[in-house]
Amino acid sequence: MKRLLIAAGGGGDAIATAMVHAALHGPDEPALVLTYAWERLVVDPVPGPRRPADFTGTVPAGPTLRLVTPDSAPRPPAGSLLPRLAGDLRPALGLLDPYEGAVGLARQIAEAAAYCEAGRVDVVDVGGDILTDGTEPTLRSPLGDALVLAACAQSGIPASVHVAGPGLDSEVPEAVLLPRLGDPLLTLTSADTRSVRAVFDWHPSEAGALLVAAARGVRGVCGTRDAPRPVTLGDASPHVYRLPLARALEINPLARALAGSTSLADAERASERVCGFSEVARERARAARPGPETSESPGGHAAPGEPRPLPERFAAWERRTAADGIAYVTTRRIAEELALSPTELAELRHHLSTASPSRHVPPLWRLSAEEG
Repeated sequence: MKRLLIAAGGGGDAIATAMVHAALHGPDEPALVLTYAWERLVVDPVPGPRRPADFTGTVPAGPTLRLVTPDSAPRPPAGSLLPRLAGDLRPALGLLDPYEGAVGLARQIAEAAAYCEAGRVDVVDVGGDILTDGTEPTLRSPLGDALVLAACAQSGIPASVHVAGPGLDSEVPEAVLLPRLGDPLLTLTSADTRSVRAVFDWHPSEAGALLVAAARGVRGVCGTRDAPRPVTLGDASPHVYRLPLARALEINPLARALAGSTSLADAERASERVCGFSEVARERARAARPGPETSESPGGHAAPGEPRPLPERFAAWERRTAADGIAYVTTRRIAEELALSPTELAELRHHLSTASPSRHVPPLWRLSAEEG
C-alpha cells in the first residue's frame, strides 16, 4: 500500500508535495505523487504539457497511467526534469496526462488509487492558485490545478486539498488567500526539508525554493525571476492549510467549468471564458518569439568590447537588485538575469560560497550591496 498524492501544478509542486508528505506521514512512508510534466520553456521548449508518448522508459501502472523513473527520458525536442526528480525524491512519480480533459485525468487518478490501494487522495499546491476565483490580475497558470480539482471530483475518490506557502507562487496574493484558508494544519520546519534540500542545487523551481527557505526560518523580501514583484517571506509562508475538495471547488469557478471536459482544447476554452486567457496559448506565443525565454531580462552583461570578470558582473547586478529592497534571490534569478551558462553559474556559486559563506542561505542567496 502507498499514500496517493497529487502535485496540482506540476513542475516544482512535485518537490513540495514530497515535503508535505514527509511532514504529514513521515519521509519513509511509501507514496506515489502524480504530477504533470508541464515545465517552463527554459526546461521544455515545446509548449504545453507532455504526455506518456513524449517519454521513453516509463513504467505502466494501469491502462493509461505511467510512472516516470530515473531511467525515463523525454523524447527530443521535448525536455523534462521529472526523470531526474524521480531519482532524487523518495516518493514514486506518476505522470498526469491532461489531453483528455478532466474525464481522462479522473481515469488516471482511479488507476493510481487502485495501484496504491489507496482510499483517498491528498492534493498539494504551492502558493494557492488552486483557490483562484479567476479574477486576480497576477494569475498566470490556473489550468493544471483546476483540472486536478475537476478530475478528483469526477473520480469520486475522497480528496483533501493542501495549500503550502500561501502567495509564494506570486499568482494569488497572500492577503487574498488567507481568508479562504482558515487555520493552518501544520507548519513546515527545517526537518521536513531534509529530503528535498539538495534538489534545488539543480532544479529551477522558485516557489518550491521559497517554501523550503521559509521552512528553514528565512524571513524577508525575496526576488524571483518570473514574478511581477518580490515575495515577502513571513509567518504564514511555512504553513500548510487543508480544505475539503468541495470547498476548493466552491471557490474555483474554472474547476467547476472543467467538469466533464474531454480534451485539453475544451479546457483551454473554459479557461478563456472564466479567466480571460489560456496559459497554453501564452506558451505557444512565447515559444514562437525569437531568442531565449530570458530575452526580456535586464541582464548583467558588459558592453561589447568591455568584458568584465564574472564577480564584477555579479556585483554590479547585486547593487541594482539590492537597491530595490530585495534581501534574498533565487538561483534561477541570478542565472537568468546574468544569462549564465551552467559552467558560469557553478563558477559564481563557488566564488560566492568561498568569498562570503553567509551569502548562501540554501536554497536562496542573501544580497549585500556592500559586498561583492
